[in-house]
Amino acid sequence: MLRGRVVVAAVAAGAFVAAGQSMAAGEGNPGTEHDDFELASNDAAASFGTAADSYTGMGGSAPAPEVLPVAQTTDGSAELAKLNRSSQVTKALAQEEATRIAAEEAAKRPKIVSPAAGRFTSGFGGRWGTTHYGIDIANAKGTPIVSVADGTVIEAGPASGFGLWVRVQHDDGTITVYGHVNTITVSEGETVKAGDQIATMGNRGFSTGTHLHFEVWNASGKKINPLPWLQERGVSVA
Repeated sequence: MLRGRVVVAAVAAGAFVAAGQSMAAGEGNPGTEHDDFELASNDAAASFGTAADSYTGMGGSAPAPEVLPVAQTTDGSAELAKLNRSSQVTKALAQEEATRIAAEEAAKRPKIVSPAAGRFTSGFGGRWGTTHYGIDIANAKGTPIVSVADGTVIEAGPASGFGLWVRVQHDDGTITVYGHVNTITVSEGETVKAGDQIATMGNRGFSTGTHLHFEVWNASGKKINPLPWLQERGVSVA
């Protein structure tokens, strides 16, 4: 029995010594786990570097920035030219509209009008042993006298027997005469339209009362009866 106990004790002692030697040699040291962590870290770093190399293909260099396309800059001169063309078109349309309106207004405007408002007092023909070459329309002093048609003022001023007169020549060569006027409101060479005021009624020259003496001379210069001339053009005086 004693021998057996000695053998067991010897075996235990040997095992203890062996364990001590192993610890002395570094076996079973917790630092072994630390070494494994460092190895794993080194392996991960190596793997990251390998992945970067694979991404760039440039041996580890940083990837180049992506260049995005820049929108093309608008040509300012081209835009200005477009605006100018648009403005010209707008002006042309406005001018065309204005011309159209003016033409419509001209079409509505009467071509021939009565020379003055008032009372018919004397006609064309023989009177007091002489020839009366016009018609007379009486009214108050200052009553407006107007051009009977479109034309040009060819004379405006003093006239023998009439005191003051105005003469207007029309497109067909006809001349109309306005005598015994009190004041003249147009100038020689002025363009007038039918109905434009040219004078005021008066009593100047050889006159027996305030009135307008109105005459019509045809294109050849002959004095003709104003009444039928006006009536043919839709104007009644008497």
